[in-house]
Amino acid sequence: MKKTTLLTLSLSVLLMAGALRLYGSHAAEAPAAAEVPALVHEGELLTIPAQSPLRRALTVAAIDEQSIAAPFTLPALVEADPGRLVKVTPPLAGRIVSINKQLGDAVQAGEVLFTLDSADMAQAGADQAKAQAALALAQRNLGRQHELAQDDLAARRDVEQAQGDYDSAVAEATRAAARLAQLGARGANTASGRIVVRAPIAGRVVELSAAAGGYWNDATAPLMTVADLSQVYVSASAQEKDLPQLYVGQQASVKLDAWPQPLTGQVRYIGAMLDADTRTIKVRLPFDNRDGRLKPGMFAEATLLARPHSGLLVPMAAVIQSGFASRAFVEVKPWQFEARELKLGAQIGAQVEVLAGLKAGERIVTKDGVLLND
Repeated sequence: MKKTTLLTLSLSVLLMAGALRLYGSHAAEAPAAAEVPALVHEGELLTIPAQSPLRRALTVAAIDEQSIAAPFTLPALVEADPGRLVKVTPPLAGRIVSINKQLGDAVQAGEVLFTLDSADMAQAGADQAKAQAALALAQRNLGRQHELAQDDLAARRDVEQAQGDYDSAVAEATRAAARLAQLGARGANTASGRIVVRAPIAGRVVELSAAAGGYWNDATAPLMTVADLSQVYVSASAQEKDLPQLYVGQQASVKLDAWPQPLTGQVRYIGAMLDADTRTIKVRLPFDNRDGRLKPGMFAEATLLARPHSGLLVPMAAVIQSGFASRAFVEVKPWQFEARELKLGAQIGAQVEVLAGLKAGERIVTKDGVLLND
């Protein structure tokens, strides 16, 4: 009985060993499963097979035409409004008697700024007095000649001479009065030679170049500058190549070093002539400055939006650099691509304008296109 059991077990072990050897030999003879390539090159075309992991990694999108306003930046400077700034010059040379407004003082139009004592003013006052005396004499003589003419006691020639003398005296008195008015005299006693200079506009004294007691002998140099800085200009310098992109009403963003928040404005004026030395043209943008934050002389950067035009924008991630060339992968058939060289324009945020190389409606790889750049 025991011998029969042992024989049965031995046969079972032999059968199992044979089966395992047979299975191993068939497994060794079976061919290995073929690996699927991630990318297939077919001439200039790149094909991504159905089982390729690249199909899950790449993002493909169509490019549509849209309105583009490309930004460009110009160096700029804060300037006082020329129509709100007056350099006050004394009308005549003389000694400064008093300075009524100091640097930084607010002034109203018509307020006294300073007073001069001028010998030329005294002379102008004497000329007016002389002209008035001559006028009075000519007027009396003319009246007397008219009375004599009525009694036939005066010749016609004498009457005409008296009339001519009177007209000349009127003209001289008018000229002398106008001269005094131009010098700032307003009916005051001009014999003293005092010149009272008043503020031509309301504003603030921003420059002062003299002190009381000094002698001012240059009638062409400003003694004081009064400016209304409630409105100022940001003046940008544009090059000749920028001229086609400039127009009145153009939107602009101005950044200053002193203030982190940029200002938004519009172009009010574009210069009519280029500067002969710098070959640039002035572009002025007005800004309200009642809070006094903008100081003339501040440096700034003005970013303007060029004239809108239709074009193509692609994400920067879609552009692949290959040496000095910029390329994008264009889908010509489903999951079949070709490398296309692009001509790029201005960068706008995270996108860039394509000037040549693509057409509206074409589909390109917009993400991870570098995986195809082997």
